[in-house]
Amino acid sequence: MSARILITGGAGFIGSNFVRHVVSTRPDWDIVVLDKLTYAGRRENLQGLEGRRGFRFVQGDIADPAAVRDTLPGCAYVVNFAAETHVDRSLYDAGAFIQTDVYGTFVLLEEARRAPGLRMFVQISTDEVYGSVEEGSSRETDALMPRNPYSASKAGADRLAYSYFATHGLPVIVTRASNNYGPFQFPEKVIPLFITHALEDIPLPLYGDGENVRDWLHVDDHCRALDLLLDRGRPGETYNVGGGNEVRNVDLTRRILALLGKPETLIRRVADRPGHDRRYSLDCGKLRGLGFSPAVPFDDGLRRTVEWYRQHPEWWRPIKETSPAFREHYDRHYKG
Repeated sequence: MSARILITGGAGFIGSNFVRHVVSTRPDWDIVVLDKLTYAGRRENLQGLEGRRGFRFVQGDIADPAAVRDTLPGCAYVVNFAAETHVDRSLYDAGAFIQTDVYGTFVLLEEARRAPGLRMFVQISTDEVYGSVEEGSSRETDALMPRNPYSASKAGADRLAYSYFATHGLPVIVTRASNNYGPFQFPEKVIPLFITHALEDIPLPLYGDGENVRDWLHVDDHCRALDLLLDRGRPGETYNVGGGNEVRNVDLTRRILALLGKPETLIRRVADRPGHDRRYSLDCGKLRGLGFSPAVPFDDGLRRTVEWYRQHPEWWRPIKETSPAFREHYDRHYKG
């Protein structure tokens, strides 16, 4: 059945991968992408899609009601990826995170509740809203204990979206995914940063003792989970989306170096990030109950990701060499 979907943040990392996923799995759907094109949102991520029938790109801010009114009406589905997402940046620019992640979500929800024919509003949240998990795994009913401005802004948007289900009957579901990796990820994040540094024999800045644990989810699996939830998700519910690949940061670093044939002497220990959560872990039994399980083994997914960055220096090298946003952030956190 044909439909129209609004994908906000669709020129970013996960959003652009999801756009491509929808193109391949639902070819009769019309796709509207709304993206502000900040430093991490790039038109290049959508290369090859611009002339597709039924595809429309709009440069705009989800916090701008006029931009939302221009794109949301007539859409049966909304998937909100638009967000400021990097924890490190939130430590010194928390206001930008509140503006986009919370207020922007509010603007979307307000327009969505007035839109006739809306079947599903998917709010993309994060496992970081649970805070640091020393033992066990977080379930959807666990308390939210965010410990940095980024995760706090996502928790606010997460619960704001639910409130529009409870108060206005808006068909909202919330997804909380673990750390994503894959192609088109801006190289300030650890996996693309370390891959591209290693390719250029630049030391890899590893925070603290490297013992922090993250669960890694390939972006293709995340897209598959979201696709399933568009059909089978129940309004008012929250779903954890994890990869089941808990890896210490130091071990992740060593794997990347091994895949590239680089020495571990490239590892450079740097001062730890303030409030650095020790471990995230998700209980994904609820999503498994709908028939989902990750299909990309971590070793295979990491190898494919390394190879993508190896083969696409024209995508990442200009960012690292000429982007003020990348350089200012990198110098602030890793130099000195």
